[in-house]
Formats: sequence, structure tokens, C-alpha cells
Amino acid sequence: MFGKLKKILATATIGAMTVLTLTGCGGDNAAKDGGSKTLAVGSSVDFAPFEFQDEKEKEYQGFEMDLIRSIGKEMGREVKISNIGFDGLIPALQAKNIDVIISGMTINDERKEKVAFSDPYYKSGLTMVIDEKNDSVKSFKDLEGKKIAVQIGTTSANEAKSIKDAEVKELNTPADCFMELKAGGVDAVINDRPVNDYFIVTSGTTGVKSLPEMLTAEDYGIAVAKDNPELLKEVNDALKKLHENGEYDKIHEKWFGKETK
Repeated sequence: MFGKLKKILATATIGAMTVLTLTGCGGDNAAKDGGSKTLAVGSSVDFAPFEFQDEKEKEYQGFEMDLIRSIGKEMGREVKISNIGFDGLIPALQAKNIDVIISGMTINDERKEKVAFSDPYYKSGLTMVIDEKNDSVKSFKDLEGKKIAVQIGTTSANEAKSIKDAEVKELNTPADCFMELKAGGVDAVINDRPVNDYFIVTSGTTGVKSLPEMLTAEDYGIAVAKDNPELLKEVNDALKKLHENGEYDKIHEKWFGKETK
């Protein structure tokens, strides 16, 4: 998982002991053995905007929650979501308490030794936001000697400091960074891609644009037990259909705006 983003946006930390109870909330209950018509999903529901609990809503909310429900619909399965601490997700999958994991989980070699991953469904990484009228900055290379706003203590702060001759302003929140950009105090904001995109969508911030280039990149995937290739194929087939029929784009636009190409 993108550690820094999780620290920024986490609203609660659910311990790994949740695996033992597999308790859900908001109407989503875990299913140990729901049969072929049930898809038991594990997720650490403290990672907005990917998954979170909204007191106004009955079900878990977020980009990944909408995505997995759509995948389940394509598969003809009822989705049951269990809120499990992130460290307990892979053990729960290996114990057959859940069928799949969707929780901002980065595909990496260490995890591939324990689980099988679906095709990537989201590419995260560091992106920049600039004034929409700024035509002089088209890539991170163009930020040399420029003023950059970042959130203090994040990966973006460390990376920005490596840009030649850049003046880096470390601020408390993403909102502070955008305010500084809007005020003309900096040339760009660097932050995790979902932080930038989600903030622009939810805050209604105008007059800025997010550039597609990523300074760092990592893919998120849906984890499935290594001994269940049939389910992995089902998930990948459903994900492919959502891309083909436009449903994936609708979900992405709801949470992050239109995907930049």
C-alpha cells in the first residue's frame, strides 16, 4: 500500500485481530463460505477515497468499493465486504475466510510469493498540479528552479527536494498546498496522484490542472489465493468487461475526475 498516502488519509486503524471476528459494518457482512454466488471481500476500510465509512451511508464507500461491487455484478456474485486490518488481509485470504482482497494493495514481488494478483486496476504515484494557464511546465524536469508546495513529512516532500534548484515549501495539508498554488506562491503542487485528483474533485477547486506524468509509479491489484486460478480468471474477465463497457471510467470519474492520458 502507498504508506504515506495511508498515513495522510487514514481515519481509523483496525487491528489484525479483526481477522478472527471478520465483522463488517454498514450492512456488509463477511461470508466464510457463501458458495459460488457470493464473493467474500476483505478490505481495510480506512483509506479514503479508496474505501471508507460514511456515517450518512449504509454501505462502505469509495473507489474500490464501487469497483469490487461492479466486478461482483459482472461475475453474477453477491459481494460481501469485511473490514479487516491491513496486516490481517493476506492471512485471512490464506485461511479461506475471504475470497479476494481489494485495499489499495500494491503489486510487488514479496506479496506475489503469498498471493496471486489480478491485472492492475489503478496506477498510483506522485503527480503535479499547476495553474491551468501555465504552459511553461509540462514535466517534472521543468520544475528545476521553480517553487513547489508539498505536504510536510510525505514522499512527495522528499522527492521534490531532489529537483535541481527547486524551492520547496512544506505545508500542513493538501488544502494548504492548493491555496498556495491558487495564491501564486508556488508554481506547482506535488502529491500522491489520488490525493491530488480526489481533492480537486471534492473541493471544487478550479483554475488548476493535473499533469499525467508520474514521478514514481506503482500498480494496485486485487489479491486472490494462489491455488484459485479459476477465480482469478473470473476477476480479470470482469475487470476487462468494465473497461470495455465504460463502467470503469464512470467509477473513476466519480472519485477522481476524468482519467488523464
